Amino acid sequence: MSLKVFITGASSGIGEALAVYYAAQGASLGLVARRAEFLESLNERLGGQHACYALDVSDAPALHTAAGDFIARFGAPNIIIANAGVSAGTLSEFEEDLAVFKRVMDTNVFGMAATFAPFIPTMKAADGERRLVGIASVAGIRGLPGAEAYSASKAAAVVYLESLRLEMRPYGIKVVTIAPGYIETPMTAVNPYKMPFLLPAAKAAKRFALAIERGTTYTVIPWQMGVVAKILRLLPNWLYDRLFTNAPRKPRGLLK
Repeated sequence: MSLKVFITGASSGIGEALAVYYAAQGASLGLVARRAEFLESLNERLGGQHACYALDVSDAPALHTAAGDFIARFGAPNIIIANAGVSAGTLSEFEEDLAVFKRVMDTNVFGMAATFAPFIPTMKAADGERRLVGIASVAGIRGLPGAEAYSASKAAAVVYLESLRLEMRPYGIKVVTIAPGYIETPMTAVNPYKMPFLLPAAKAAKRFALAIERGTTYTVIPWQMGVVAKILRLLPNWLYDRLFTNAPRKPRGLLK
């Protein structure tokens, strides 16, 4: 029996790479993104038999409708991947950044919960391997300068997924948290600084899929960034502040 996989943020970057990977494995896909034309183009490249849902993940009713349609067409899903995310430099001192801050949190945190919510009752009642997968980031391990909203959203995602993991454990549903380092995507293409251990999206997708198959509770990809993440966690605040106060920042004004 083929896998049934529902992916948000599927029109580009990691989401697109995951869609390509799972389609090659014969999976039936639910593809979610805001840009309908990109979704339809991707679906055509993948054979045209998948379900496309043009919506914003901050729109919970739209996600509920999409989930109902997906379940009606394919049955209970095996894997839900909450990948949709946005990023922009934000500084609390600028009032105009507050709307951006809200959008980042709505997409990266609320959108993740809204993606899982309509599927959980059906997945609880199903058998076999079931996965809820959240894409976090190493940016959520320590607060980064100029990334107040993004770092906060990814830190919140990690803790949310841990809480969800405890709730789903009695039902045999595994919650997988993946914290990517730098992956070649449109989101990282605007970064005006060097990105160590940069990983092509297609290679990242294969590593993500392996972690998902194994039901890994938490992983950083690539592994080199995992080592960096562990070091960052151990740094005392005085040293972290000294090292990162003048670190390069993601540009503001990327989200309109």
